[in-house]
Amino acid sequence: MNPHTSVVTEAGVTTVTLNRPERMNALTPTMVAEILALLDAARSGNDTRVIVITGAGRGFCAGADLKELGGPAGVLPHDGPESKRQGLRFGVHPLIRGLRDCEVPVIAMVNGDAAAGGCDLALACDIRIGCERTRFMEAFTRIGLFPGSGGCWLLPRMVGLSKAAEMLFTGDPIGAQEAYQWGLISRLVPHEELQEQTVALAHRIAAGPPIALRLAKMVMHKGVDMSLATSLELAAASESITLTSEDHREGLAAFLEKRQPRFQGR
Repeated sequence: MNPHTSVVTEAGVTTVTLNRPERMNALTPTMVAEILALLDAARSGNDTRVIVITGAGRGFCAGADLKELGGPAGVLPHDGPESKRQGLRFGVHPLIRGLRDCEVPVIAMVNGDAAAGGCDLALACDIRIGCERTRFMEAFTRIGLFPGSGGCWLLPRMVGLSKAAEMLFTGDPIGAQEAYQWGLISRLVPHEELQEQTVALAHRIAAGPPIALRLAKMVMHKGVDMSLATSLELAAASESITLTSEDHREGLAAFLEKRQPRFQGR
């Protein structure tokens, strides 16, 4: 395992810690590849039921490392505009799509600054938990760049066009309280409780029915671009799967017997 990425799995919850605190956990190609491999493994049905992503030290993720951007060790190729375009399409964008398309729920434990591509990485997760140190910053325009890692699609769907435009056009940081009020984070907790509360939520979700959760995530995200009628058709197909599952029979039995269900993903 790359020393810049730490992965620990416990009781169905896999925690990924970006571990370059001296560089605000800026991403390297190897880190991106390892996160993608983890997402693929979860899709293939390993023991992971929930993924938590966080950063070491005082930052969540700074996106690309500006000292290496476009260099041999950077996340983008360094030999011309077309290669950079392909670098985004096949290097950075798969990470954003992978987080959205991963079949298991993904939680961002935003322990500090989430800037530029790191902001979009957090936005691509299903749930974001923050603390008083949390800040979101679409910092691309500050260095003359277009927000190229998904923020133009993700932000308006979360905070509306006006607030999204303010963040994208100015690159100014959005603090924890504003982020909570705007809906960028669903919980705002004290920093000293951030890990405990995030892990507790992750384990609570991990104890749920895997089939139903995977279908709920899929229909929720696809529904953003669907009509209500189409979404309801997809919901009917999904519900027919869960209605005939062993998990549903176990959940119903546990409810009637007044005990905790033991879901097996079958």
